[in-house]
Amino acid sequence: MASYYNDETVIFLNGSFVKAADAKMDFYSQSLHYGYSVFEGIRSYKTEKGETKIFKPVEHYERLKNSAKAMNMPYPWNTEDLITATYEVLKRNNIQDAYIRPVVYAPANMSFAVNTQSFIVIETWEMAPFLGDKLLRVMTSSFQRPNPKGFKIEAKAGGHYVNSILASQEAKAKGFDEALLTDMNGNIAEGPGANVFFEKEGKLFTPSAGNILPGITRATVIQICKKLGIEVEEKLFKAEELINADAAFFCGTAAEVIGWESLDNMKFKKDWNDTVSKSVQEAYKNLIIEKEFDLQIPPGI
Repeated sequence: MASYYNDETVIFLNGSFVKAADAKMDFYSQSLHYGYSVFEGIRSYKTEKGETKIFKPVEHYERLKNSAKAMNMPYPWNTEDLITATYEVLKRNNIQDAYIRPVVYAPANMSFAVNTQSFIVIETWEMAPFLGDKLLRVMTSSFQRPNPKGFKIEAKAGGHYVNSILASQEAKAKGFDEALLTDMNGNIAEGPGANVFFEKEGKLFTPSAGNILPGITRATVIQICKKLGIEVEEKLFKAEELINADAAFFCGTAAEVIGWESLDNMKFKKDWNDTVSKSVQEAYKNLIIEKEFDLQIPPGI
């Protein structure tokens, strides 16, 4: 199993910097018993200038606040203060290329009554590429994304990710790298922890909002495409349309931008290196470390 901390690892816990090994939480917490928590996944990078830079921290902490609000969790913290605390956690742990996990969790409460307080922790660790660095073999999952009428689907809530764990474990047990989930109507939704794009004749398509968590990396990819002159359409589509695509990729804070080799053992038509998707991947890699680069879009696109 991965080791996320050691005896010297420091975390931010309810306003103080403490050693992770010494930190405590209430085992009667509503979060532990019911998955009633919200969280964020954030990354920091060592830039081309050698500085430590958190990627889009305001967007992430604002989403954390909005998730807490959606889940009726008290949220007394200030975004600027949390960003400052996060940089301090990185500094105290002496890491630059890091994954950052803030979690807002609930007090002891075995009832379903609204809480009057929340707690927060900010943890960080070094992370290898979340889905590896090779093209992925993806399978359509037997699990669907939850009905958005049953959840606050726009909230990044802890309990929602039981669905993600089950889908990802199923795919890996069958020899695939990752899962792809549909929504309740059979439309392509997203991966267990990432949004999906596919490419057809130089244009990118991605599921429209409604049955997905519209990710910050997804928004970044759309911004990159606008800058590069790559057309993007948000729409509903079935697996058959995706299988007939030229290429496809996942994107997310942990996954970054990672291409697929195949879906349900059907390989995509184009070589990944000859796609606009590859250009988007390279642009994202340079953006997060603040590196200037010359864009190379494959000829004929």
